[in-house]
Amino acid sequence: MLSHSLLEKHQSQFAAFGLLFGAVCWGVIWYPYRVMQEAGISGVTSSFYTYVIAVCIFAVVLHKQWRAALNQPKSVIWLAIIAGWTNLSYVLAIIDGEVMRVMLLFYLSPLWTLVMAHFWLKERTNKRGLAVIVLSLIGAFIMFWQDGALPLPNNKAEWLALSSGVGFAMTNVITRHSSNLSITAKSMAVWIGVLLMSLIFIVFQDAPFPNPTSMNLSQVVVMIFISFLLMAATLFVQYGITHIPVTKASVLFMFELVVAAVASYFLTDETLSVREWFGGALIVVAALFAATNEQL
Repeated sequence: MLSHSLLEKHQSQFAAFGLLFGAVCWGVIWYPYRVMQEAGISGVTSSFYTYVIAVCIFAVVLHKQWRAALNQPKSVIWLAIIAGWTNLSYVLAIIDGEVMRVMLLFYLSPLWTLVMAHFWLKERTNKRGLAVIVLSLIGAFIMFWQDGALPLPNNKAEWLALSSGVGFAMTNVITRHSSNLSITAKSMAVWIGVLLMSLIFIVFQDAPFPNPTSMNLSQVVVMIFISFLLMAATLFVQYGITHIPVTKASVLFMFELVVAAVASYFLTDETLSVREWFGGALIVVAALFAATNEQL
C-alpha cells in the first residue's frame, strides 16, 4: 500500500515537472524560430522542416504501430487540420509579433472554448463561465483600445495569434469528443497537420523555399534542436495531462507566460504599456478562473 502511494506521488511530481518543462519549451521556442528567420529561412519553412524531423523520428520509433495508425476514427483528420493550423499560426505570430501580446491573445482561448462548448456541445454556461467571458472581453478591449479606432488586433501577427487561440479552443472541443484517441495518435495528428498547413503556406509565401543541402551546419543544428524541443514538450505535456487533474495542469502550464515575459525582456527590446499590462492581467485572471473551475 505504501509503495503504491509512493509511486502515485512520484508520478504526480514527474507529471508536474512535465507540464512545467512543456511550458518552458513553448515560452522560449519562438527565439530559435526568429534566429532562423533572421538567417533567411521563413517561419513556414522552419516549421515544415522541424515537423518533418519530428514525424520521421516518431515514424521510425513507432514503426510497429503503423497499421493501428491507419485505423483511427475520422475525428483524427479534423484534429490534424485544426491543431496543425493552431501550431503553425502560433509560430508565425510569435516570430513576427510582440511576444507578450501574442501570448496574451492566445490565452483568450478559454473564452472561445466556453463559447464553442455552449453552442457546439450544448453545454450550459453558468455564472462563473459568464464571468470568464466578460473578464476576457474587457481585457482584450483594454489591450486593443486606440483613440478613434476599433479595439482590434493591430497587424497580421496579432490576427494569427487570435486565430491560434480559437484553433486551440476548437482542438480542445474535438479532443473532448475523441477520448478514444491515444497520446501517440494525437501527437502524430498534430505534427502531420502542421506539415500539411506548412505546405499550403509555402505555395503562397514570397520567400524562397531553401533546399536542406543549402543550409549550413548551424542552421541544421538549430532545426534539429527545435524538433527535439517540440517532441519533448508534446510528450511531457501529454504525460502531465494524463496524470494530473486538468484544473491543476492548466494552472501549471500558464507558467509559459512567465517564461515568455522573462525571455522577451532579455532577448528583445519589446515592452508593453501599463494599459496593455492591465488588459493582459485581466485575460490571465480569466484564464486562471476558467482553469480552476471545472464546472463552467
